[in-house]
Amino acid sequence: MSKLIRDDNPQNELAVEDSGPLSNAAVIQHLKACQQIAVDFSQRAFAKFIELVDEAFTQDIDRALSNAEASHLTEVRRLIRENKDELTRYYWKYLAEGFVKFKKGQLNTRVKTGGEEAEEVDLSTEELALVAHEDLDEAIAITSLFQRAEAYYAEPLWALNQRFAVLNGGERVTEASNPAAPIQLCESLRKTLKILSITIEDKIRIYKVYDTRLLEMSKNIVQETNRYLQQAGVLPNLRYSLPKGKAPESFLNGDTETTTENESQVSAEFASDPNLTPEEYQHELLVAIRQLQGQISKSQAANDAVINVKQVQLVDALQNMQHGAEQTQILQTQADDTVLAPMDFNGVLEQIKNMLSTGDKEAVVADDGLQTIDLVGMVFEYMLNDENLPDRVKALLSYLHTPFLKIAFMDPDFFEKSDHPARLLLNNLAEAGSRWVGNDGTQQFDMYNKIKEVVNKVLQEFDSDIKVITNLLLEFKNHTKSILRRQDLLEKRATEKAQGEERLREVKMRVNDEIRGRTHKKDLPSAVLLFLLQPWTDYLSFALLRYGDQSEKWLRAISVVDDLLWSITPKSTDADKKLQRELLDSIGARINAGFETIGFDPAKGKKLVEAINALIKLACESKKAEPASGTMRQELEKIAAKKAGAEEEVNRQLTTAETQMIEKLKMMEFGTWVELEGGKRLKVAWYNARTSHYMLVDQTGKRVDMISGRDMAKKMLAKSLKVISGSSKPFFERALENVFQKLNRQAETRKA
Repeated sequence: MSKLIRDDNPQNELAVEDSGPLSNAAVIQHLKACQQIAVDFSQRAFAKFIELVDEAFTQDIDRALSNAEASHLTEVRRLIRENKDELTRYYWKYLAEGFVKFKKGQLNTRVKTGGEEAEEVDLSTEELALVAHEDLDEAIAITSLFQRAEAYYAEPLWALNQRFAVLNGGERVTEASNPAAPIQLCESLRKTLKILSITIEDKIRIYKVYDTRLLEMSKNIVQETNRYLQQAGVLPNLRYSLPKGKAPESFLNGDTETTTENESQVSAEFASDPNLTPEEYQHELLVAIRQLQGQISKSQAANDAVINVKQVQLVDALQNMQHGAEQTQILQTQADDTVLAPMDFNGVLEQIKNMLSTGDKEAVVADDGLQTIDLVGMVFEYMLNDENLPDRVKALLSYLHTPFLKIAFMDPDFFEKSDHPARLLLNNLAEAGSRWVGNDGTQQFDMYNKIKEVVNKVLQEFDSDIKVITNLLLEFKNHTKSILRRQDLLEKRATEKAQGEERLREVKMRVNDEIRGRTHKKDLPSAVLLFLLQPWTDYLSFALLRYGDQSEKWLRAISVVDDLLWSITPKSTDADKKLQRELLDSIGARINAGFETIGFDPAKGKKLVEAINALIKLACESKKAEPASGTMRQELEKIAAKKAGAEEEVNRQLTTAETQMIEKLKMMEFGTWVELEGGKRLKVAWYNARTSHYMLVDQTGKRVDMISGRDMAKKMLAKSLKVISGSSKPFFERALENVFQKLNRQAETRKA
């Protein structure tokens, strides 16, 4: 006997054998088999993908228009080559984890932006406040990838969703919760690329290569998984017909729930082409915002009892408000140390109505005017919530709301042109505030006062001539340009110095590991330990740093260690004793040459060589020297470890939280800002992945600290340090994208 199970779409009917639900053991067995299918195909495909990425970067290097571009691309290619195995391992591990999360009911991958992480990467917790701010560019690129794959394989994906629903206890499964869907493959790559310190442009290059591999990989994984489940008796008979009138999915939604035609156009159309020019993108973004505003807002009905406000009246009203008592509050505090309160612009519409209403007639603003007022308000509301901006700067810039609203009514290009002078001015003021003003009350280069000066001039001097804004923009850019040059130079020098120090640290750690590895659990005389852990460690470090680990210098230096340790041990065969005597002279000569190279004290060097020769002679007589005491050895090894740059708490077991935090910090990008208790801001200017050390610079570019990942994790967990979200995009672009997301969520809520 069979029963008919209906999909959400009535045209899709499933004929299912009524054999009862699967046992938990059977579900786990099937999921493991499906997981293995996905891992096997992804491992093979990813290896080929990395080769294609290498070829693509090689071609781009050949086509580079400048030495700087070629150098950058070469560095990215080097990173990919060096981390090839790790990239592959991370990729299939992320994919495999999706099956585990599916079983736990936790898989719901969505492409998110504005600082939100996709599904399980919890980087928005208090422990790690908004570490990874995902650019909308990346979200659009990823969405374009998986939506194309979903369109190609709509039928087998639909079937796979139904079969996974059986494994999910009958609960509905979409691509977002299907561990073998194309979106999971894209999300695995997005997470994997976080181990590389590369730009969004580099990632886009990689995604373009991934596009063709994704189609093939999706086909293989989806078809093979369907075949396995079908043969295992999970919904062996499915009938599929293409649903009619299905709209595209919201690019922020990430699942395959059907949306209305208008809503899907608003949320997806402008994001469908990642190759849009900046102007086209701004236009499409604004169109999407306006359509969403139209869906959400209610029209005002006109009648004889109202005054329909014209645009010129709105501009006049805003002009009066700009020079009103509330606006001049900022001028009164200019020479004051009191904290400036943000401007309250929530009631601006009511103020305008009150100013324009007469008698019994109430002023009514048309829908397009209401949308403009609402949109400018949401931009400034985003600014007040932007963690990247210090509170003092937010309050200061909030007073630009009224003149910027006036510009929005006067100039229709304001929202669409990314190079509009007013937008550029706000972008520059916000960037300067985040760079050189802190929440601890400090400022570098007198920047807070400079921003205040510009805001005051806008409020006082700007009426209708945009040249006032343009002149202020040019003046402010020139002011910050020279500051940036000095800061970049300081930061570059600090980074170069830190890289040299870290390279030396790596060398010393490598040498210390080589010595410890050879002396571990061996009872050794004090003279040998003293020799190996002090002067010869210096010579080994010199040889490795100067010549590398494949050089003859290094190999001969490390052979001294091996020969010495072998020679001081009594031998039983004549051949070994003969070799022991031969090494007696050669070891001393090689040691003296090394000492001379590093300028080691001749008197001390002579005593050490004599002591070593005596030990070898003793071993030649089949006698064993007295080993160093445990206390002495421990002290020597501690000194050597400290000299090599080892952390003091190397033996302390990391807590689970510390381990997790350290792993999260590895995904931090160069240029990330952090804030200490009290509001002081520092920037992660450079990170050494091999030693897990972070270089922090202040807001002038001066090096403040080189902190270990362990210490940084402890500070994060103790809430004495937090990461500030950031983006390479200008403030105004981020604000508009945030407005779009906010409206999109409101539209989705209304739809639900």
